[in-house]
Amino acid sequence: MSERKVLNKYYPPDFDPSKIPKLKLPKDRQYVVRLMAPFNMRCKTCGEYIYKGKKFNARKETVQNEVYLGLPIFRFYIKCTRCLAEITFKTDPENTDYTMEHGATRNFQAEKLLEEEEKRVQKEREDEELNNPMKVLENRTRDSKLEMEVLENLQELKDLNQRQAHVDFEAMLRQHRLSQEERRQQQEEEDERETAALLEEARRGRLLQDSDSEDETVPPAPRPAVRPNPTSILHEVPKAKRKADGRTQLAGLVVVKKTKAQAEGGPVQARGPDAPQRRTEAGPAPQAPSTSSLSQLGAYGDSEDSEGSS
Repeated sequence: MSERKVLNKYYPPDFDPSKIPKLKLPKDRQYVVRLMAPFNMRCKTCGEYIYKGKKFNARKETVQNEVYLGLPIFRFYIKCTRCLAEITFKTDPENTDYTMEHGATRNFQAEKLLEEEEKRVQKEREDEELNNPMKVLENRTRDSKLEMEVLENLQELKDLNQRQAHVDFEAMLRQHRLSQEERRQQQEEEDERETAALLEEARRGRLLQDSDSEDETVPPAPRPAVRPNPTSILHEVPKAKRKADGRTQLAGLVVVKKTKAQAEGGPVQARGPDAPQRRTEAGPAPQAPSTSSLSQLGAYGDSEDSEGSS
């Protein structure tokens, strides 16, 4: 069983490579390659900008009858990303660059123009010096003066760098710190002066207020309210006893009015437990025509005792 990945091919014994027919392809044939835009360009058809580095699937061909020092020149065909118009450019081995052919315009590049200008000036100078020896002397004198100026400027820069190298940055930082401390101390002194002025003004105002208050009469201080003693209720006399004491005190003030029989010298009826019954049997006693206030007060005390007993 043969292997799937074979590296060696079988050649028969009668194999002759000269008998293999050669493939004849046209010289201007085109290949499809993947490339990036070599410079910034703008489409002439729609005005779309195509920036350097944008990728395209381009067609590549060899330019006929154009060679630089034996190097072939290639042409590339791309399409605009907006309107699909065809844009072509080719290689420039002489300037190691690319040249725009048609379909777009190359955007302005200051660096490329500067290089071209320098090359043009250098070429003109060489042409002048070729046939004019005085011009060669003038150019050499000008170059020597320019070189001396450059050396002087370089020496000045070196001296400046040496001066900066001897700068003591620690001393500068120390001076900066001292200046900061001085400003802080000055600020603290100003704050202290302002505080002292405010305290002095407050003290003067207090002295004026005290002098005015001495002239006026000082009102007496209010006495604190007397709070009742919580244990005073233990020493209070009961209510019934207070009523009895009041009755005994009023009994000495009440004077009973004598009846007619007592006034004539008749027998005085004894007062006992059966006295009210006898009085009811005999009939109601005649009421006194007028009673005093003390008698009414005694009767009021008897009514309270009777209510308390009931």
